[in-house]
Amino acid sequence: MFGLLFLSIMLIGLFTPKVLFFPENQPNYVNVFIEHPIGTDIKVTNQTTLEVEKLINEEILKDEVADTIDKPYDEWIIQSIISQVGEGASDNSGGTMSMGNTPYKGRVQINFSEFKYRGDYSTSKIMERISSGMKNRFPADVNITVDKDAQGPPTAAPINIEVGGDLEYNLVIQEAEKLRFYLDRKNVPGVENLKLDVETGKPELKIEVDRDKARLFNTSTGQIASAIRTALFGSDISTFKDEDDTYDMVLRFNENSRNDIDALMDQRLIFRNNKGQMLRIPIRSLIKEPQPTNTYSSVKHKDFIPIVTISSNVSEGFNPNEVVAELKVLTDEYIADTELLPGVEYKFTGEQEEQAEESSFLIKALAIAIFIILLVIVLQFNSFTTPIIILFSVVFSLIGVFLGEVIFQLDFIIIMTMIGIISLAGVVVNNAIVLIDYTNLLRIRRREELGLNEFEQLPLNEVVGFIVEAGKTRLRPVLLTAITTVLGLVPLALGWNIDFTTLLTEYDANYYAGGDNTLFFGPMSTTIIFGFTFATFLTLVIVPVMYLLLYRFKVWLYKITNTKMRSSI
Repeated sequence: MFGLLFLSIMLIGLFTPKVLFFPENQPNYVNVFIEHPIGTDIKVTNQTTLEVEKLINEEILKDEVADTIDKPYDEWIIQSIISQVGEGASDNSGGTMSMGNTPYKGRVQINFSEFKYRGDYSTSKIMERISSGMKNRFPADVNITVDKDAQGPPTAAPINIEVGGDLEYNLVIQEAEKLRFYLDRKNVPGVENLKLDVETGKPELKIEVDRDKARLFNTSTGQIASAIRTALFGSDISTFKDEDDTYDMVLRFNENSRNDIDALMDQRLIFRNNKGQMLRIPIRSLIKEPQPTNTYSSVKHKDFIPIVTISSNVSEGFNPNEVVAELKVLTDEYIADTELLPGVEYKFTGEQEEQAEESSFLIKALAIAIFIILLVIVLQFNSFTTPIIILFSVVFSLIGVFLGEVIFQLDFIIIMTMIGIISLAGVVVNNAIVLIDYTNLLRIRRREELGLNEFEQLPLNEVVGFIVEAGKTRLRPVLLTAITTVLGLVPLALGWNIDFTTLLTEYDANYYAGGDNTLFFGPMSTTIIFGFTFATFLTLVIVPVMYLLLYRFKVWLYKITNTKMRSSI
């Protein structure tokens, strides 16, 4: 059994399954995000969004299914295609929410029908088609990103590289941009689109108050800034009530004047000077010449250190862990070959960091669960050898899990597979406890018949007979427990969906296999099925053997040490 355990571990190393944080689901909808440079007019963004929608409708989707189905495509898979421009069109998959209006961003959302209506067709193929069809179709300054709905709780992007350092923020941005450009040139398969989470090139009109003139006329920078803000964004001056409804009345420049820098600068600032005189002075007379500049959209810190994040989604069909591992090698090469600014650091975070944290937590949870199980067994059996048998039965049950993963080439899902292993530890011990407890019960009854004290031992042949008798008596309960558990999890593992209401009323089960729930809970079910099936063999064969071996070892130890041994094993 130890040899088989090491063999299963070696097979896992040789035929390493694909390791995922959460299962890869079939998209229920696909988002195509469009991003122009900051400052782009919303009409230009709207035009690009319409072009994307037309491209998806007329070329990508129709060509995808031209030779595969007889039904119209939009009646078979596509439920709707919705375009959105401006507010609410941001890509928030990286865990950051874009606040305010975004007239330079657009989104086209393709919604698919429910899983049961798709048949054997994969919506992942549609997503791949859309992603490849968008490449090289638009100018370089237009950023197109294709993403899908993800299973599980929201996480950061699969590729997430934090660039930070105790430097000026523009220097951190420059270092992040250099690394992004270096990785972009390497064209790593699976990397969809590397981008910075800080938007650079944001146009800005810098207005600097001439403080000497402001003091001369006895006005303040606050008054000047408030006048410009009121002209652009408005100011509440009153309310209007219409029966039970109340409306705010906002005063600001009309649209033509708001977009005219001369109109903004020539507006009169009305105030009283220190002599009580009412003055009407153009704002232009109190400021220096406005200077158009470029800046970044925001400044982000982590532990008081400015950071810039390089992020990207992973293309459909690629393993995020493998892609990130390749990027780590390239990043190490870049750091070794490039003279970095002092204090600059690179760190892979996001989904990879969360995956490592969750893995560590689940391993600790498994260790705590086994410890609690052993503690309860020690207290109940008043023995140290019985917990050893139970512990080995849990460890050996992992052989079934590893062999099942290798034979059926299943993905190792960090969260769900580990939850399955933790659940398995609690289930496996039950049959072993039942078998050992009944064996001990037969020994106790025999000792009472013979009137033996607690230090007198039964003959070895009788102990062997009790072990055999316990195996015969408990064979049916152990098998029934295993069969009912395994068969109960098979529908969840295989994704059997049956509508019992229509089955009983219309004699139509509306059966179909698969679905999002199967993708999510299937790995947990298969883990328990593989492990518990193998653990049943352990319970019926290996546990009795270990019981006998430990009993003989204690008898041998008693003989060579000439000490008294209690009757409990």
